[in-house]
Amino acid sequence: MRIPVNLASEPFRRDRPMLIASGVCAAALVALLGVLIFLIVSERRQARDAREAVARANAQLTAVVKEQTTVDAFLRQGPNAEVLQRSRMLNELINRKSISWTKIFADLEGVMPYNVRLITVRLPQITSQNEVVLDMVVGAKEPGAAIAFFKRLEDSPRFGTLYLHNSLPPSNNEPLYRYRVTVNYGQKL
Repeated sequence: MRIPVNLASEPFRRDRPMLIASGVCAAALVALLGVLIFLIVSERRQARDAREAVARANAQLTAVVKEQTTVDAFLRQGPNAEVLQRSRMLNELINRKSISWTKIFADLEGVMPYNVRLITVRLPQITSQNEVVLDMVVGAKEPGAAIAFFKRLEDSPRFGTLYLHNSLPPSNNEPLYRYRVTVNYGQKL
């Protein structure tokens, strides 16, 4: 048996660069696998910590709800319910009395242009966050005057966001453009 080894007819193969490149790629992939394993482990740890935090929060919420139901049951008892209802009524009356109509009109006068009229102001409402809300109807001969008033209301530090509910054009009986608006009023209670 004869092995033909003739370097002239079969040149030398260059396998070394291919083997080195394959080794470098394999090492890079092993390093990338290590990074991915590290990220997976850290994500699992964070997820476990988050689940524990949610469990603690749920336990606290359960305790607070239980305490709230105990207090509500106590307040719903006959004499306690009457006292609670009366104190709510008195607190509401005190809050309504603390609204100064003089201060409301003075603040409105400070932002109202000369060519806008205040037609009606309804009883101010007090929200659950102790904010005063004014519901009013204003009139103007031109819509531009009312728009200027609305801008001045929103720019004023005493008034907040303005909501335009509706507008009515002039009629035979009423020569003014009328606008019904609601605005938050910044009077401290």
